[in-house]
Amino acid sequence: MQNALLSFFKEGIIEAGCDEAGRGCLAGPVFAAAVILSPDFHHPLLNDSKQINEKNRYILREYIEENVLAYAVGSVDNELIDKINILNASFLAMHIAVEQLDVKPQLLLIDGNHFNKYKNIKHKCIIKGDSIYQSIAAASILAKTYRDDYMKKIHLDYPDYGWNKNKGYPTKTHRQKVIEIGLSPFHRKSFSQGDGQLKLDFEKVKHNQK
Repeated sequence: MQNALLSFFKEGIIEAGCDEAGRGCLAGPVFAAAVILSPDFHHPLLNDSKQINEKNRYILREYIEENVLAYAVGSVDNELIDKINILNASFLAMHIAVEQLDVKPQLLLIDGNHFNKYKNIKHKCIIKGDSIYQSIAAASILAKTYRDDYMKKIHLDYPDYGWNKNKGYPTKTHRQKVIEIGLSPFHRKSFSQGDGQLKLDFEKVKHNQK
């Protein structure tokens, strides 16, 4: 399979691809990564992390970390997510990642259609950018695998929710466990926003915990 992703948005400048993981979860932080590719970077498996199985994501992570000019990962925890909302938390996680880069980018390629400007660095929002540009796809791989590692770790202390499998996403089993035993310290209390069924479930949890 040949990699059809584009190497850059604008030739001749330093670009950092940025993407997040965990935006739609009920529990855990949101993670984001920023990646600056080397000019000759290529891997035939590279794609949007959602299109790649877990084994290949970790193969790609190792390759990315060893073969890019710079990369960094940032996260924002569930408590701050509840304070500033998940959209702003996603942008903040990207800012944290960009801040940690060893090489300063001249342009940020953002997966999605919105972004909060970071300092004086220009940015370009690209819908489904993780399936278009290599740097964004690489960022999606790092964000996803680092977040998965984190969820597997906290699963050891809170095994009832099945985070080792669902990674905090709203599966039927996860939602049912929230109703049965309540929220953990890692759950987002604002997770009911934008989903009618989740709101009903969340109201039931609050009623049961009174």
